[in-house]
Amino acid sequence: MGFEIKKVAVIGAGVMGAGIAAHVANAGIEVLLLDIVPAGAANRNVIADTAVEKLMKADPAAFMSKRAARLVKAGNIEDNIADLASCDWIIEAVIERLDIKQQLYAKIEAARRPGSAVSSNTSTIPLADLTAGLPESFRRDFLITHFFNPPRYMRLLEIVAGPETNPETVAAVSRFADVKLGKTIVTCKDTPGFIANRLGTYWLQLAVGEAFNLGLKVEDADAVMGRPFGFPKTGVFGLIDLVGLDLMPHVQGSLKRALPAADPFHATLRDEPLITKMIETGYTGRKGKGGFYRLNRENGQKLKEAIDLATGAYRPQVKAQVAELEEGGGKDLFALLSSDGTGGRYARAVMARTLAYAVRLVPEAADDIVAVDDAMRLGYNWKFGPFELIDKIGAARLIEILKADGVEVPALLAFAAGTPFYRVENGTRQYLGHDGAYRDIVRPEGVLLLADIKLKSQPLLKNGSAALWDVGDGVVCLEFTSKSNALDEGIITLLSKALKLTKDKYKALVIYNEGSNFSVGANLGLALFACNIGAFGEVEKLVATGQKAYQDMKYAPFPVVAAPSGLALGGGCEILLHSSAVQAHAESYIGLVECGVGVLPAWGGCTALLERWATDPKFPKGPMPAPSKVFETVSTATVAKSAAEAKELKFLRESDGITMNRDRLLADAKARALSLVDGYQPPKPVELFLPGPSGKVAMDMAVEGFSRRGMATKHDRVVSGVLAGVLSGGDADHIAPVSAERVLELEREGFMTLIRTTATLDRIEHILETGRPLRN
Repeated sequence: MGFEIKKVAVIGAGVMGAGIAAHVANAGIEVLLLDIVPAGAANRNVIADTAVEKLMKADPAAFMSKRAARLVKAGNIEDNIADLASCDWIIEAVIERLDIKQQLYAKIEAARRPGSAVSSNTSTIPLADLTAGLPESFRRDFLITHFFNPPRYMRLLEIVAGPETNPETVAAVSRFADVKLGKTIVTCKDTPGFIANRLGTYWLQLAVGEAFNLGLKVEDADAVMGRPFGFPKTGVFGLIDLVGLDLMPHVQGSLKRALPAADPFHATLRDEPLITKMIETGYTGRKGKGGFYRLNRENGQKLKEAIDLATGAYRPQVKAQVAELEEGGGKDLFALLSSDGTGGRYARAVMARTLAYAVRLVPEAADDIVAVDDAMRLGYNWKFGPFELIDKIGAARLIEILKADGVEVPALLAFAAGTPFYRVENGTRQYLGHDGAYRDIVRPEGVLLLADIKLKSQPLLKNGSAALWDVGDGVVCLEFTSKSNALDEGIITLLSKALKLTKDKYKALVIYNEGSNFSVGANLGLALFACNIGAFGEVEKLVATGQKAYQDMKYAPFPVVAAPSGLALGGGCEILLHSSAVQAHAESYIGLVECGVGVLPAWGGCTALLERWATDPKFPKGPMPAPSKVFETVSTATVAKSAAEAKELKFLRESDGITMNRDRLLADAKARALSLVDGYQPPKPVELFLPGPSGKVAMDMAVEGFSRRGMATKHDRVVSGVLAGVLSGGDADHIAPVSAERVLELEREGFMTLIRTTATLDRIEHILETGRPLRN
């Protein structure tokens, strides 16, 4: 299948180009980052070098590990142009000017290896214009690969191929971007703005214009254009602040020039003097002095403010007050769109037209509705694509609204008047084509989704918090289904049952789910409730039951592979520490955070992490190094910000796998489990040499130093003292080895000591109320 991409070049070290280069490096691929040589520069690579320095300090982090940063090689397009001959894919990410791009393409064509892929990250210039006048050899290898910012975190990649582009080149780039970079590929036609930005810009402009028309507060507008429709809670004004007000005129201008006069996009264009003034005075959003929202730091205060769209003056930010959304309203989208209140009229004016415009894009900009839905879910973080939203509203109902407002009804929407855009037929999800016929949704090779398995089967085991599914080939999958996948008695119970069933009838167990987070840890609400009514015996029972289930998992006679994505905290992290192997999504954020809550890891996390460090052949030996390292990690509630970083902290082993594409995680975890089946032997129990009371004194002294510098509270000292006691092995003088079983006992005792304190219960209550830790 075409060629393999082993080295990449990115030309243009601006925000997007540098971000793309960093993410290629995250995939373990060497990448050449080039830019121009500034006049009179002593360092001819200064632009690329400076970009790499900024990447190292970026927040959120551009690199998944410091090791990845070493794969980016800085250079310039004068001295290093010949190095393009060693690259398999050359990505152009320079300024959006056709003349500059074409001049660069001539240099690339002269230097590159024939057959290497060349692509542009443009979001505004048609492919036909980019390649006009260039040789056939260049056009054959050229395509558009439109990344979204920030490239590490945004999963969407829009790809546009020209009529002469070699299909093998498209396949090679698509495969690499999918498997190595973790992107979902959406194939677009060579139309202005492609899919996501064309529809997204239309939506944003409508939403801003109608907020001015109806005299809405920005808070109220964002409340309507947020959670009711499954949009990010930033809403529209918060989103524009995030991306930058100054970017919007450029995108609007390019679409205005490129789209035909009859396109409904033009009706959304309007000059807003307030927005023009904001841009001119530096109020460009979060990157500027503020935007529609700002944080006023005058007189030493931190006052959240919002702009008044009528007067242009800032005022204190207020809680949204939209009658249609109060008391649980807004869940029925048709009722919201049909309301005569201000919120309903705003929702109808924006969303009815936005959804109609989305329908117009098929087949003009996209071959099918799936591409449009994927583009908006992944490019704009919509929970539901526009066609999924239409199904929630009802196509016939939307048609009624459009006709009442005098909006033309697109033909594809008329097809769906009596039928949904998506349906399930014989256990397979199907979509409505623009010819009125249904087609199966076909997953790429190597993609296995639990959502698809659920359409065709029933769970082997199930309760209110978890379910067990047969995923084929003798492998079963334990899925958490509780709120936020918080661990509770139901999950522990089903884990124990799943281990027994797997031993009796199956080859291996995978622990995986398709929620936003693998698990946020133990259910703090239940723990707080039990403690408040004095049911400490129930809490201690759950701790003991959890320890036993985790130990049974660790020493099971078959492989158990955990497959996390998103947060894997506390008890979720302990699942990983007790698994035979882990296949982690690259964007897994892993840590034992219990000390931040005021307690300790008590399901074996301290013991397992001690074993990891103590048995590392490259780590110093003796009774103190491993406990000190674990104390440092656990007492500070350190969270790895990627799966790669989790290996450095030993939450993952070096041998554990990392999957870049979230949709491939279950298939990869299943394959890993099957690879371990033949000859599988559970690990042998490990004995630990721990320092005893003298080691605890050393750890206590370290905390005392932090306390004197104001970096540890009074209760932090208490929690750290109990942790130090566990990691040092208790009060006995440990010249002889300490069993893991004894350390587990100390974990239970330490946890129960802390959960009984008022300070810990206050911390838990504060976290449940605010979502933030209490520092007292």
